[in-house]
Amino acid sequence: MKQLGVDEVYIDRMSGKDTNRPELQRMMEYVRRGDIVIVESISRFARNTRDLLELTERLKDKGVEFVSQKESIDTSTPTGKFMLTVFAAIAELEREYIRQRQREGIEIAKSKGVYKGRKPILRDNFDAVVALWRRGEITAVEAQRRLDMKAYVLSQGAAQLITAPRPYTLYNYM
Repeated sequence: MKQLGVDEVYIDRMSGKDTNRPELQRMMEYVRRGDIVIVESISRFARNTRDLLELTERLKDKGVEFVSQKESIDTSTPTGKFMLTVFAAIAELEREYIRQRQREGIEIAKSKGVYKGRKPILRDNFDAVVALWRRGEITAVEAQRRLDMKAYVLSQGAAQLITAPRPYTLYNYM
């Protein structure tokens, strides 16, 4: 991009499946009339037609042109605008095909008993640490640190502890 004389470079290391990406938001706030936004590929910028068209419309409203290097699309021309819409639809279709094949593959694997989902992260001290956390003896952050887990993994595991069948002792008073 630097060889193209680009003043600012914004790199998102996230999927283009939605527009809630920090660098995309920074770039959208930064651009001003007369700028040209150059992307490597449409599929890196947005994965569905609606998002792509909304983003390029926002750019157009600011007086900013959009260029995709891979697809050689320049929205400053009528043909470029048309091709943008066509390529956006193709990128969205491709993403949907990938998701559909993935779902089908998982279903086939499940039916064969091969796919059982992601393996749980097991820690020997999980029950004890969660018990300390529930009693308020340690914070959630401390529990995460002790178990070397992210917050959502800890909360999912703790929720499973509640719903998992627990061994019990039957006291029979006769």
